[in-house]
Amino acid sequence: MQTPDIYKNLNIKTVINGKSWVTNLGGSLMKPEVLDAMSQSSSAFINYEELHKKCSDQIAKLCQAESALITSGCASAIVLMSASVICKKDISAIDKIPNQKEKFQILISKHHRNHYDTSFEATGAKLIEYEDPIDLSKKINKYTVAIAYVEATFLEKKVDFNEVVEVADLNEIPVIVDASAKLPPIENLYKFTKAGASLVSFSGGKGVRGPQNTGFMIGKKEYIDLARKNLICFDDVKAKIGRPMKVSKECIVGLVTALKIFLDTDQAAVWAEWKRKANYIMMQLGQIDGIKIVVEDESTIREGPQVIFYFSEDWKGMPPDELKKNLESGNPSIYLGDGGYGADINISMVNIRDGEEKIILEKLKELLII
Repeated sequence: MQTPDIYKNLNIKTVINGKSWVTNLGGSLMKPEVLDAMSQSSSAFINYEELHKKCSDQIAKLCQAESALITSGCASAIVLMSASVICKKDISAIDKIPNQKEKFQILISKHHRNHYDTSFEATGAKLIEYEDPIDLSKKINKYTVAIAYVEATFLEKKVDFNEVVEVADLNEIPVIVDASAKLPPIENLYKFTKAGASLVSFSGGKGVRGPQNTGFMIGKKEYIDLARKNLICFDDVKAKIGRPMKVSKECIVGLVTALKIFLDTDQAAVWAEWKRKANYIMMQLGQIDGIKIVVEDESTIREGPQVIFYFSEDWKGMPPDELKKNLESGNPSIYLGDGGYGADINISMVNIRDGEEKIILEKLKELLII
């Protein structure tokens, strides 16, 4: 694995990423066509608002949505979704967010609380947990501005989306969805808006393979327009909460290009290739006393086919944490996932380039003494 000169000059070692589309390992790799589009877009000045609007409109068309907005990552899209529903409730709050006096609330299932949900609260809104649909109905009050729904692989218990929408519709409040890492499958681009969500946010990096610092939201025009007011505010007397979340013209063009390629790609074939590499590692490792090694590819809990390691009490070798540290400190450096769902280690195949599965296999054989 050749280290690009740019990283050599910085004395930074490249790694084999078996952990998934995580930002702290660089997200995913953009295709040459995306990089070329970004390079071309950097060669001229344009009217930024016109570019942003036209490219966001293209996103909406590609996603079969009423409207769309390009953002600087999914986290900023979540902040802007929160700002949008607050402004729907009280447009005068737009110049006060996040310091408005009103105690606006966003309801969220206790099973959907996660590392990233602080983005909903960056606007000054407060997340209020509910237990079930009955409790959800009881928790709705005059301060409620939305119900948040999180579609993520790391959630242990699923919440029925249709039940959430039903309660929301009865109370005339919007459902806003964080689906950051849930592409592929392609169907997720359409299913939430078609099932009644007012806004849905995605990462523009990860599986889409656009710039990692991009994201986008899709949904109902009235809510997208309010989100846009909180983002595009160059001529306003007072900048809004979205002003620090600008997206460069190069990244805007790169995202649209990447999404078009994503939709034109045979995702079933991509999934099959990930599974081939996962099966290769599993089969070559074979049966190891004290470790259960399987391939799991259920899309609701795994981001693509993965090799999963379950260590039992009978395992006499290197503990999982020590094994991972050895892999990370090796040459090449190999990063694996933390397992999840009762597992101890997982190897995500989404960023494993051709031939890297063989390197991972040999290192595992060495450390597991096979």
